Amino acid sequence: MSGPADPAEPESAYDLFTRGSDLLAHRHPGAAAVLLERCLSLEPGKASILEALGRAYYDLGDHGLAAEHFRAMVDANPLADYAHFGLGLASLRIGDADASRRHLRMAVFLKPENEDYRRALHRLEASGRATPP
Repeated sequence: MSGPADPAEPESAYDLFTRGSDLLAHRHPGAAAVLLERCLSLEPGKASILEALGRAYYDLGDHGLAAEHFRAMVDANPLADYAHFGLGLASLRIGDADASRRHLRMAVFLKPENEDYRRALHRLEASGRATPP
C-alpha cells in the first residue's frame, strides 16, 4: 500500500478509498474507518464510501454508526438492496427488530436471488423477534 507520490500533496479521495477498502478486505476495520472518514469528507454522500464505512463500523461492533451510514445510503437511493441489508443487520444489533425486518424484507424484494438476504430474513423471522406485518 503506497501513499501519494508527493508527501506534500494531499491524498485523493480515490487513494483513500482504495487504501481503506484494502484494509477492510484484510480485516482491519478500524484503520479502514479512519481512511474512509477522510475520504467521505472529500466526497460527501458518495454511496460507495458510505457502504464501506457502514461495513467497517459494523465489523468494529459500532452498529449505531453502521446504521447511520447505511441509512444515508437508503435515503439517497431507496432501491439500494445492499444498503437495506446492512441497515437491517445493524438495526437488529441495536435492538430494533421491526426496522430490521422492514429493511431485510426490502433487500429480499429488491434482489430475491441473494441467498444472504433471504437467510438473514429467515433467521430473524424464525427467532420471533420481529412482529408480523
